[in-house]
This record gives sequence, C-alpha cells and structure tokens, in this order.
Amino acid sequence: MKKLLSLVLALAMLLSLSVPAMAETVTLKVWGSQEDQALLTTLIDFFKAANPDKTWDITLGVVGEPDAKTRYLEDPAAAADVFAFANDQLIDLVNADALYEVTRNKEAIVAANSAGSVESATLDGVLYGYPMTADNGYFLYYDKSVLSEEDVQTLDGILAKANAAGKKVLMDVSNGWYVASFFLGAGCTLSLDADGNQVCDFNNEKGVAAGEAIRAFCADPAFMTGDDSVIQGGMGDTICAAVTGAWNAEALQAKLGDNYAACKLPTFTCGGEQVQMGSFIGTKLIGVNTQSAYPVEAMMLAEFLTNEAAQAKRFEVRELGPSNVNVAATEEVKANVALAALSAQSAYGTSQKLVLGTYWTPAEAFGLAMENKSTDDMKTLLDSMVAQITGK
Repeated sequence: MKKLLSLVLALAMLLSLSVPAMAETVTLKVWGSQEDQALLTTLIDFFKAANPDKTWDITLGVVGEPDAKTRYLEDPAAAADVFAFANDQLIDLVNADALYEVTRNKEAIVAANSAGSVESATLDGVLYGYPMTADNGYFLYYDKSVLSEEDVQTLDGILAKANAAGKKVLMDVSNGWYVASFFLGAGCTLSLDADGNQVCDFNNEKGVAAGEAIRAFCADPAFMTGDDSVIQGGMGDTICAAVTGAWNAEALQAKLGDNYAACKLPTFTCGGEQVQMGSFIGTKLIGVNTQSAYPVEAMMLAEFLTNEAAQAKRFEVRELGPSNVNVAATEEVKANVALAALSAQSAYGTSQKLVLGTYWTPAEAFGLAMENKSTDDMKTLLDSMVAQITGK
C-alpha cells in the first residue's frame, strides 16, 4: 500500500511539473464608441498576444464617450470594467465612486502624455483616468470651392457667401457643447464654487448679447442644424461649412477631396463688435470601474489601450489627436489639417472638466428654443437656463 501511495504521489508531482495548472479566466467588458469597435478589437487582440500568461475573455459593448457616465450610473455593477469617457464627466464619476485611482505605472503614464491631458484626468491631485486623446474639441470645416480663407474669418462673411451660393452653414446649436461657443467667446464663464457646485454667468450683460447673436445666427437663411450624419451627408453638397471635431475628419476629407479645409472658429458680431468664438476643449479618457472583479487586469488593459503604440494606431485609423507626446510630435500628426485647426482654436478654449452634468440639458433646451426661432425675452430665457444649471 505504501509503495502504491508513493507511486501515486510521485505521479501527481510529475504531472504538476509537466502540465501547467489550469489558468483562471480573466473576464473583462470594454465600452467604446461604435466608430472604435474595429480598432478596439485589433488592440485587444494585440493585448492578449502580449499577455499570454493569462486566459482572457474580453467582450466589447457599444457605449460612446458622451454616454459613458449615464450608462454607468444606471447600473454600476453591470457597467464595463474598462470604458472610455469624455473628461467633463470626471467629477461626476469620481463623486459616484466609479473610477479606480491610477496607481500602476503612474509616473510613466504621466510622463508619456501631455500635461494638459494629465490635468484633465486629475482631481484633487489624484489621477483617475488614462489619457487617450487630446482632441475633444471642435473647429470649422469648410468647402474651399465656396469659401475663401478670408471668408471664414468671420461668421458674417461665411453666412453672406453661403447665402450667395445657396449653401448652408451647420452648427448644432441645440447641443450644449457647441452653443457655449458664443457665451464663452463673449467672456462668460462656467466654474465651480468652493463646495463643488456649478457656477454659470451666461445670463449677465455679456450673455444676453451672446444670446442675441445666437438668435440672429439661427434666423439666418443659411443656418442649418444637425448631427454628424447630417454633416457627413451634406458637406460638399448643400453644406459649405460645419462646426464639428476631428472624429469627422476622415469622412469630410473623403467628401470634399481637394476642397477640404479646416480652421479655427470664426469671430461673430456681439453687441456691435467682432468677438472670437470660444469653445470647450478636453480629452477622452479611459477609466477602470471600481466594481471590476479584476481591477489589476483591467488597469493593464486600460494602460495598453492608451499607450504610445495604441495612440499611434488610433491616429492612423481614425485621425484622432494623440495625448501621447511622442505621437503628437510626429510629422504625420503635425501635418494633419483638422488637428492644426483644433490647435489654433485651443487658444480660445475653456476646459470642460469644470462642467457638471447639470449644464447640458438646460443648455440644450435654450439652443433648441433658438433653433425654433423663439422670440421670448432673452434675459428671461437665460435666467431660466442658469437657474436650472446652478440649481438656484
């Protein structure tokens, strides 16, 4: 019996040495935009190949950066382990205890990315997100066969030329991201008070003047509103200029061909003066869900999806502006028409990190009223909007 037992133990030891133990399967869910699904699939395959010591079960879900916070808060436990989001959602996500602090390789991540992108992912000195892009802003695309470089310097010039040519100028005024351009350009501000509450002065004298400029723009025969699908479908046909971001660069370049051009936003007439349009600027980040069953592996994946090689691939495939300093310094990025326009506009940009979730719906409602040609008193409209934004 002892000999048999010894034989069994020896065989067990031999098998344990010659046959690897069954590795635990690491199950992760990743959220990304519809446009990023193919790219994410490729990057995740690279990640698995680079980490063969684990068995990976990684699934993809379609949740774009603008919707990440809302979808997360609906059911945090069912949310993705790793998800992309716009940095204006950072404060709300941190307040909801949604994001793990970035601790693995933090110094290397900070060193690899621009100071602005790191700042956009940081709150009270804590890094909560992995910078993925530094192009979350907007500018003007235009058709060179209709508009000259001189025309696009002013909104008045653009509208005059568009009307003469029977073309449209598109801006989604009922989107709080874009309508803010007029208020920010006029000198209004969005900020946080000492208690972290939203402060907004869009209803002051400057704001009223900006509001009237928006009303005049929406009343112009050349004005048109619409989303990305409308822009992509109409540019070069009915549309000669549109305000949007770098994510549309590839599609618009394909539509316009040799007539493809982009520049900073124009000036607009505000209170009888020419005022430069402002804009929101920000970054897209990747975060790790605090409820992930595999936080270490989720951090590994988040870092991989935002490293130098991934950002280079993201620019190559989608022409998205990198936050990685090495990728941003390449000649290909520097020569990009859309990113050059974004860079020019960034001088007039306002960080969107200090914009809380309470801003968006009231701003959208105001913009929609302008698109619908409201004749209501401007100060009254803005007082209502600001009261909803600030809760006061």
